[in-house]
Amino acid sequence: MGQLSERSAGAAWEHLRRLPVWLPPALLTLAVTVTGLGSAQLWRDELATWSAATRSPGDLARLAGTIDAATGPYYLLMHLWTRVFGDSTIALRVPAVLAMTVAAGLLAVLGAWLVDRRGGLFAGLLFAVLPGTSRYGQEARPYALATMLAVLATVLLVTALRRPSWSRWAGYAAAVAALGLIHLIALTVLAAHALVVLIAWWRGPAPAGIATPAQPDAGRDRRVWRWLVAVVPVALLAGPLLIKARTQQSRQLNWVHLARLDDLTALPGGVTQSSVVGGLLVGVAALGAARLGRRALLPVSAVLLPVLLLFAAGTVVPLWVPRYLVFVVPFACLLAGAALAAVAAPAALVVVVLAGLLGLPDQAALRRTHEWPRSAPVDYAGAARVIADGQRPGDAVVYSPRHSWLFLDLGIEYHLGDPPRDVLVTEDEVRRGDLWAAECPEPARCLAGTTRVWLVVSGRHAEPLAAVSGAKGDALRADFTVTQVWQRPGLTVALLTSRPDR
Repeated sequence: MGQLSERSAGAAWEHLRRLPVWLPPALLTLAVTVTGLGSAQLWRDELATWSAATRSPGDLARLAGTIDAATGPYYLLMHLWTRVFGDSTIALRVPAVLAMTVAAGLLAVLGAWLVDRRGGLFAGLLFAVLPGTSRYGQEARPYALATMLAVLATVLLVTALRRPSWSRWAGYAAAVAALGLIHLIALTVLAAHALVVLIAWWRGPAPAGIATPAQPDAGRDRRVWRWLVAVVPVALLAGPLLIKARTQQSRQLNWVHLARLDDLTALPGGVTQSSVVGGLLVGVAALGAARLGRRALLPVSAVLLPVLLLFAAGTVVPLWVPRYLVFVVPFACLLAGAALAAVAAPAALVVVVLAGLLGLPDQAALRRTHEWPRSAPVDYAGAARVIADGQRPGDAVVYSPRHSWLFLDLGIEYHLGDPPRDVLVTEDEVRRGDLWAAECPEPARCLAGTTRVWLVVSGRHAEPLAAVSGAKGDALRADFTVTQVWQRPGLTVALLTSRPDR
């Protein structure tokens, strides 16, 4: 039986060897990320994407000027996408699927150049089975695109260093500019690029870990200057974006705390979405770095420098969010691929399969909900169905809390389509150029004449009216009584009717 299994694994490896190195990782990533693509509801961050993407370019510009400048270019891209493909859950997530698929293929190519064909193939296959690849490849947010562009920019950098020409540097410049527009923090990968370029200029490409064809190196002294010229466009495009985003930080990241040392130990599990798989990846990547020696310079620095830079900044300014560093995962996989390339192909495939099996519980969990912790999902669709089943003409809806990152109103509106009148809104989020609407300062006056109100409250509450604070709660308790209460995961829906003596 053991010999049969070994022969089967050997035959599988022979089939893989005949294919282009990028094809198996790309196909596997596509298959994994498409599986269950629409199973989990849009979570709060994706609801923000939906709200922004369905606005006009002018409204998007106002939004960028108010709170979300850093994500503005991504929202514009999603606006164009939804105009063509619609705003269903699957349609909103397909760009991330495609980006992760391309990232896996590019990673295999990069690994083949920096290590060898086997190293690139195993790096791409390992990347494909990580729970984090599925998590961010199934999310309508910019992280998958940033991952793809970080790998693409690195591939183009290696190309330009191996065979310098202005056309190759122009391609690199375009990729880096796109990376900065999609995800500002991903530009920290430029620190790794700068280090490699500096060493390639000072001592040549080989000491920088970049193999080059045998040719005269007449352009060696121009590498730094060409790289500096190539990053000028990203400075011109992303610079103003960064300045504007900095002024919005107190609103955009008011939920983030300063970084602590134990955050570093939790990072592998955070970016891979599995502590066990993250630990396995770090261990195998460390072995690969030791095997590569100086050839590990680029992937090691592409992992460590962004992490250290964001951590250092995060100890001073609240910036440390693990998912912001998802773009370093392919480079860790490249190092792991180098380690796997040093053993027999069947043994390497066993490690890839093991990583996939260890991640299965997390793969299943993330397809149930994208909320964190996953034990606390928010069932916007379930709450919307409750309202849809009992809604009557003239009904109103009230949300508590309104100004929350849960986006209760967006969740109900997305799933309901034609929700009851949002009776307390005086200016909606689109007109405000914000993610939240403005509410009536005198709720009792705005509720006057309303006989039925659907109250949507975050959390589970046996007495939902008691959970509404401030003047809004006072007005509801004074004029309405609870007729019926429905509990849904993460939400409570109550039907309120006006008091007879009102």
